[in-house]
Amino acid sequence: MSSVSRWAVSVAALALASCGGGGGGGGGTTTPPPTTPPPSAPTYTLPAAQALTSADVQQVIAQAVAEARARNLPAVIAVTDRVGNVLAVYSMTGARASATLRAAPNGQNMDAQGVVVPATGAAIAKAITGAYLSSGGNAFSTRTASQIVQEHFPPAPSTVGLESGPLFGVQFSSLPCSDVTTRTATASIGPRRSPLGLAADPGGFPLYKNGVLVGGVGVMADGDYGFDKNTLDTDDDGEEAIAYAAATGFDAPTDIRAERVTVDGTTLRFSDASAATLRSVPASAPAFGSLPAGTGTFTAVTGYYAGGGAVAGATYGTEASGLRLASTAEFSNASAMVLTNGAGQNRFPIRAGTDAADGLTALTEAEVRAILEEAFTVMSRARAQIRRPLDSRAQVSITVVDSRGQILGIVRSPDAPVFGIDVSAQKARTASFFSGTFAAAELGADPSADVRGFVQKTRDFFADPAALTGKTAFGARSIGNLARPYFPDGEVGRPNGPLSRPIAQWSPLSTGLQSALIIGNVGQHLNFITGAAAADTPQRCTSLPEVAAGQNRLQNGIQIFPGGVPIYRGGRLVGGVGVSGDGIDQDDMISFLGLYNGGARVQTLSNAAAAMRADQLVVGPTAPARLRYVSCPFAPFLDTADQNVCQGK
Repeated sequence: MSSVSRWAVSVAALALASCGGGGGGGGGTTTPPPTTPPPSAPTYTLPAAQALTSADVQQVIAQAVAEARARNLPAVIAVTDRVGNVLAVYSMTGARASATLRAAPNGQNMDAQGVVVPATGAAIAKAITGAYLSSGGNAFSTRTASQIVQEHFPPAPSTVGLESGPLFGVQFSSLPCSDVTTRTATASIGPRRSPLGLAADPGGFPLYKNGVLVGGVGVMADGDYGFDKNTLDTDDDGEEAIAYAAATGFDAPTDIRAERVTVDGTTLRFSDASAATLRSVPASAPAFGSLPAGTGTFTAVTGYYAGGGAVAGATYGTEASGLRLASTAEFSNASAMVLTNGAGQNRFPIRAGTDAADGLTALTEAEVRAILEEAFTVMSRARAQIRRPLDSRAQVSITVVDSRGQILGIVRSPDAPVFGIDVSAQKARTASFFSGTFAAAELGADPSADVRGFVQKTRDFFADPAALTGKTAFGARSIGNLARPYFPDGEVGRPNGPLSRPIAQWSPLSTGLQSALIIGNVGQHLNFITGAAAADTPQRCTSLPEVAAGQNRLQNGIQIFPGGVPIYRGGRLVGGVGVSGDGIDQDDMISFLGLYNGGARVQTLSNAAAAMRADQLVVGPTAPARLRYVSCPFAPFLDTADQNVCQGK
């Protein structure tokens, strides 16, 4: 059986109490609406109109080729625009046609571990990661991604015992099966899907033009698609050097690169390559048109790129890019951005819930709008964690779903990182799903015995045969606590959480329930790319029971880092709100306070009652610890000195 085919069938085979999770906040709150008015429009400005031309793409490729030749390391080079359109895939003569995803630490591969994938798909994933994790206020690379998704932060032999990375699990987002991302049949409309989700293998960088983010470049050459286990040393990584050379002239501004950003006192990493470590001079690289015959070819990739040459990128923020400013009829804040189909139609307009047939009072359009507007206002007042300059406003994507996981609206700020679009929907769905009465039953109905087994593991962990039946409200942070390979998080020698693989098995390519849920659909997609399967994966990442035609509650998978809470009406679950794009505490706060303020405004909705929140539970068979619900920044706002802003809500 081929490795790609094995992927397709393998699916069958904390710490302290939250400072923001306590207090009241049960159904039917009578708290008066917030008195702070939304900022005057426009709160944010659209990035300047810049885009990669076909000549720019050729220059990026030519510079990569020069460095690859200097290193005698033939490479596959992919270039995308900011919304993920693949503008070129160029395979140098002699480049490896495939890459192997890093094996399991115990040698017993599960999920994506040890799978052989097309090198073209790996290069595309790296380019998309560089573009999607970055913005006008931060520039992150795939090396940055590697640092923030592993079991300890920062990952290094000397950091054993520290908590996991802040974006632990983000690699399983923007998946090829997602119903939020788009496919090539629709002109240049983003955000595009990625063949492998987001990459943690060094060799992917964002591309900037006149200081404006316009895309990403990814390189696959050595055949090993993995991650950096020690970010405290400096690597001579050939793929990273080739990608660094490729990005020369399209460099990220120095003052926004990852090494200017700190998280919990740790400085992030952008690149171990530098101009001084290159073996070529990119500015002197031969022009693409002068490359001799036999240097390489443009390589078609089914579902992503037609081949034939370099193409120009879409201008971000235009109708053609799939992301544009909202009209006043679509959203109240003039600087909000929505997702569009390229012909003027909002892909995820604000609408009422679809779950009235389930015996509850569905969210109304007005209620959804109130949550989104209030969350947008909280975001616009919040001090960003990952953006430069300091004291910038936070920028995120915000999604509301109903209890069936149906998306009822997505809005975002104009310069929020694109990865947060898909992730905000994942977080909203995760918080709603695991808080529902249906979670255990629907996981138990999955065709995969692996997925089904996580229900019993969770019930054993809680010592509660009725766990996952709606008794407890779980935030995305709570589910993340349960999905760590150590519980409490980072404490070596402790067993794994019930939604995680054991540490001997765990890696960023096999996290637990998160990866088990989606592996069959991703495997089907890889078989489609290689021609081993005639049909692509549907836009559905899990095999849970349908709640509507072709749709289930976790249509784009789950997410296991903070930024989502369930929505309640009179003590009954009616949906979830998810936020992604800035620091995890900022994401938590915007979702939690956005719902709190929105509920106060409409007088019909609320956060979960304090008594049923996950932070009321002390769990763990060998080292009992309190789960977290949300964790909010201590003094988060730019316009007030308020502290402990989530306390008691």
